[in-house]
Amino acid sequence: MTYDARDFRALTYFDHTGRFRDGGDDPRRYLERCLETIAAREPVVKAWVVLNEQGARAQADASAARWRAGKPLSPIDGMPIGIKDLIETKDMPTQMGCAAFAGNFPKRDSAVVRALRDAGAVILGKCVTTELGGAHPGPTTNPFDERRTPGGSSSGSAAAVGAAMIPAAIGTQVGGSVIRPASYCANWALKPTQGALHRGERQGYSQSTTGVHAGSPVDMWRVAIEIGGRAGGDPGHPGLFGPADAPNAVKPQRLIVTETAGFEALDAATREAFERVLAQLRERDVEIVRRGDSPLVESFERGIANIQAVNSDLCAFENRWSFANIAEQQPGALSARALRVLERGRAMNVDDYRQRLLEREEAKRRLLAIAPLGDALISLSSPGPAPLHDPQAPRPTGDAVFNYPSSSLGAPAVTVPLLAVSGLPVGVQIMGQLHADAQVAGIARWMHELV
Repeated sequence: MTYDARDFRALTYFDHTGRFRDGGDDPRRYLERCLETIAAREPVVKAWVVLNEQGARAQADASAARWRAGKPLSPIDGMPIGIKDLIETKDMPTQMGCAAFAGNFPKRDSAVVRALRDAGAVILGKCVTTELGGAHPGPTTNPFDERRTPGGSSSGSAAAVGAAMIPAAIGTQVGGSVIRPASYCANWALKPTQGALHRGERQGYSQSTTGVHAGSPVDMWRVAIEIGGRAGGDPGHPGLFGPADAPNAVKPQRLIVTETAGFEALDAATREAFERVLAQLRERDVEIVRRGDSPLVESFERGIANIQAVNSDLCAFENRWSFANIAEQQPGALSARALRVLERGRAMNVDDYRQRLLEREEAKRRLLAIAPLGDALISLSSPGPAPLHDPQAPRPTGDAVFNYPSSSLGAPAVTVPLLAVSGLPVGVQIMGQLHADAQVAGIARWMHELV
């Protein structure tokens, strides 16, 4: 299907709840419509590992009764949500896209899932992840072109939202695993400030972050803030700051363009589309600051020029013990890609790791230094549309070059489904300073209304 950002209508939830109280609609009927879409599109999109239809119907019925009684648990009470299959759920297995975890069923909820249940959300199923959240792809296809990748590692989460199967899904990001697939699948998505949403059992990476995919900015924020208000942040982190409902659209005065190492390699169509957005912003009296306009911005760009290698080395070192255990206990269960990551981690020593930590901290200081220069930073969410699916490609789920900065810097980022390039979606990314999640979401919402 050809994508046009002006005409595409994603599935939303927030604008249906007004009818739940008077019986004009209810969460059970809403769920059944989602299941009909899943039945129609899942054979091609392949977004789901497992669906808990019986359990979801029971949850939706309970939610419908609460809405009729005027006592919903939250604004997302009854919302069908998909959970990335890296995250534990008590009523479905957690197999992590990896043969080593086939049939793994710990029968407990992660912090994010527990928070969603407490808010009344309907936990519908587990969405496909790449192997252990890495680069080795799963079976999911792009909802706009089945020949293309949906991105990764939150492949199923992004595709399920993009295919209008559900209004929201949970993903995780270490490099580009929320923002990039959301860009490819025309999602709104929030990758919050590092540690803002409790990761539960997934504390192994120093920069892994739980994020939200959604069909609208309102549903995106409501899901995130309901999780944050119930589960808090990671241990030692203050959690997600912001209003109880979606931030209003906020016009920025100045935006800083973040080119990253990927800008020069952009194809002409994607570059032109992005430059048109910048021109529209200037027409609305938003000042655009680029690296040539400020030595501090130039310094920031130089500071993130090597952030992909920093990101990759830190992750390889941090996960080497867990990968080593799998390789030892279940020979043949890891892909060749995962084994190469293991060897990369084994090749590092503690001093190598410390050096990468220093480089990351320096980049964070450079981000803070440009805070007075703009209300937020703007860049692409991906280097063009989703590439053709090729499991043997060096980056089979796409290049995360525009996502590594927010991941390594711990900064909040929102992708806005603004662009159509060659009939496929491409997102525009707004990144902010630490804990400016609500401000970033408000600016992103204003931009969507503008364009």
